[in-house]
Amino acid sequence: MKKNIGSTDRIIRVILAIIIIGLYLTEVFTFPLAAISLFAVSVLVITSFISFCPIYYPFGIITRKKSKQQDIK
Repeated sequence: MKKNIGSTDRIIRVILAIIIIGLYLTEVFTFPLAAISLFAVSVLVITSFISFCPIYYPFGIITRKKSKQQDIK
């Protein structure tokens, strides 16, 4: 599993997760939307921590900058 999420993308995902949790806690979302939003939060947090997005993979999207070691190899 090659990392394909950069630091800016990770920060945006965590901020979105915090916003969604806030909306859930203030009961802006009702049951069907609340369940979907909690699932979305879990996906956003997990993908930001492992730095891999399975949706990006088939499309070849990489938001991570190349490191100098990758350029040498």
